[in-house]
Amino acid sequence: MSNLAYHTPVLLNECIEHLNIIPNGVYVDLTFGGGGHSKAILSKLNNEGKLFAFDQDADAIKNEINDKRLTLIPQNFRFIKNYLKLHSVKEVDGILGDLGVSSHQFDSAERGFSIRFDSLLDMRMNQKSELTAEKIVNEYSEENLVKIFKEYGEINNSKKVAALICKAREEKAIKTTGDLKAVTQTCYPKFEEHKFLAKLFQALRIEVNQEMEALKECLNDCVKLLKKKGRLVVISYHSLEDRLVKNVIKTGNTEGVEERDVIYGSTKKIFKSLSSKPILPSSSEIENNSRARSAKLRVGEKL
Repeated sequence: MSNLAYHTPVLLNECIEHLNIIPNGVYVDLTFGGGGHSKAILSKLNNEGKLFAFDQDADAIKNEINDKRLTLIPQNFRFIKNYLKLHSVKEVDGILGDLGVSSHQFDSAERGFSIRFDSLLDMRMNQKSELTAEKIVNEYSEENLVKIFKEYGEINNSKKVAALICKAREEKAIKTTGDLKAVTQTCYPKFEEHKFLAKLFQALRIEVNQEMEALKECLNDCVKLLKKKGRLVVISYHSLEDRLVKNVIKTGNTEGVEERDVIYGSTKKIFKSLSSKPILPSSSEIENNSRARSAKLRVGEKL
């Protein structure tokens, strides 16, 4: 499989431009995937430059680029600080993250990410992980399910969805995406099936992969790892991710709490935002890659 077939990199030119790459610099690609962004970063580096890339998906690791300047780390990006420390890296010139699910993960029916296929309820990005969507749907309490659907899927009738799931699983386990669709088919208005299921699957996927916790840990470490004038360039695909990225660039932390200078009482700025409004894909990019539709790029420069 070509790397492009695995995953088409979103906002590629905009990302590389805003990383403002120094040829002998040290960079991090948080989400290697098909290697599209990494390849573009490597093309701007000289022999002294270094790129560290992370991906917890074994399928993505198969796309490794044969380049001595690249170190591909088969781990979740939440461990960025520890693994860079292992490689004696204390600070970097730029960090790029293309969050969300790769085209390959969506297109692999057996992975259970897509509403298009009837497959086992899996949704694990790290296939060694024990928590699956099937386990959540069949074992989480009704209260917990309501919380997940509300917080991670922003589903208005979360209580009804959770109640139906809990009632159905008493009779038989909900094992496939088809089972889940059948159980929840009375939860959405006519013609809104796709929108509802997209939210439901998103909520389960985020919980399976602990995406919000991982992103918070990673972004807070990125703040510490970036050098002065270092760039943080992140593409997000839903409002929950975007809020965390926006908070970090605005306040230097994912909670969005502004630090005040002890002596002067003024707000302590960590980043200069280089994208007051998020940078969006062009209509032609969306036409060529429908998954770019919900992408938002934000850029911060460390002060």
